[in-house]
Amino acid sequence: MIIVVLTVVGLSMGSFVNALIWRIYKQEEKSKTKTTIKGKKVDLSITKGRSVCVHCGHELAAKDLIPVISWLTLQGKCRYCKKPIDDTPVSELLTAGLFVLSYLVWPWELVGYEAWAAFVAWLAIVVGLVALTLYDFKHLILPDRIVFPLMAVAVAMKVFLDTSLGIEAEETVRELVFGVLVGGGFFYALFQVSGGKWIGGGDVKLGFLIGLALGPANAAVALISAFYIAAFILLPLMVTKKVTRKSKIPFGPFLILGFVLAMLWGENVREFYTSLTGL
Repeated sequence: MIIVVLTVVGLSMGSFVNALIWRIYKQEEKSKTKTTIKGKKVDLSITKGRSVCVHCGHELAAKDLIPVISWLTLQGKCRYCKKPIDDTPVSELLTAGLFVLSYLVWPWELVGYEAWAAFVAWLAIVVGLVALTLYDFKHLILPDRIVFPLMAVAVAMKVFLDTSLGIEAEETVRELVFGVLVGGGFFYALFQVSGGKWIGGGDVKLGFLIGLALGPANAAVALISAFYIAAFILLPLMVTKKVTRKSKIPFGPFLILGFVLAMLWGENVREFYTSLTGL
């Protein structure tokens, strides 16, 4: 039953992610909360604005907003103007999949309200991570309006989780502080040394987020994993010249994948890296 609920909620939140990305981008682009599409006024408010077709501005009905099913039945085209729908079910399926996966492999026992509160906070972070991943792929930026709220949620998750595990408050504070130093400190140094050429400011903030959520040990696992994953994917593309040194490649998605790996399998991944290095 829990898996069914997580699937339904995940699909719904994935649909929300699509709207969130479009509205934040439009707000940043136009520096205002309203715009017009084909002469129709559209409220860009994340909480109050109604879903519309980005091509014709037609307000979408409930039957147009059923996750995955609506896109399939409409064959990926707007019911009203017949133009291709910009958003695909990727965010919906990805969010639902991560919700269910997180529950199935959650490393800690879900007993007591603190443990469940930590898990729910993680699901909220997952929604934000999916939004950041897709936003970075589309626009090559990690918006503060998503990253900063996630930092607050990460702190809450860390506090709830440590409380459920019986960890003292002083240790939690130390983990938060050193997590930030490990997670964001390395990228901040790269950013300062290179003048922002090697790493973006958004990646630095994402590093801080990772450190707050994971603590120093698993933050290091997340960063190392991100570099390994990036190398595994990008090196073959560079060899085949599909990607060059001048290509704009978002690093955020690699960091986010490393984040998820470290959160759900941190101890196992850490032991694997230790066995490789012999340290």
